[in-house]
Amino acid sequence: MATETRFDGVRVRYDSTKSYDEVLAALLADIGEQPVPINDISAAGGDWQTYQEKVEKYVGPSGFMLFGLFDHGAWITKAGIERRVLRVVLGNPLIAITMIRHDVTAGLFAPVELLLLDEGDGSSITYVKPSSLMVVEANPELLSAAEALDAKLAALAAKVT
Repeated sequence: MATETRFDGVRVRYDSTKSYDEVLAALLADIGEQPVPINDISAAGGDWQTYQEKVEKYVGPSGFMLFGLFDHGAWITKAGIERRVLRVVLGNPLIAITMIRHDVTAGLFAPVELLLLDEGDGSSITYVKPSSLMVVEANPELLSAAEALDAKLAALAAKVT
């Protein structure tokens, strides 16, 4: 039997006069240019301290690392949409655990994602505020941790745009 829980996500958009390429370069300079081999790090064994030490090597100045890039712009042209659009999956397991320890279903939205768009006269970054996705029932500890993630993601978006 399936159960449904409705909740409202909050979409955040940062507009920039910087070009798509400039924002992308600034973002990747912060989170890394290559996806982190997080599954390999996890499979390597060891305790939590060892895992933390291995992960910390990949953390960028804003506290995030790159997990993946999905270039929607590369395939939407086939449908007649001429637009540069890049979905970026980023996060940090050391931040994620601060939420997942209070509700493992918060893992549905960790790592987080953002969308970089070429706006012609600049660019934009759009994402859904993590706390609006993760906290669907009263859980003060989860809300506090998720709001800290909101602030970190907002700081990164403001920095690169």
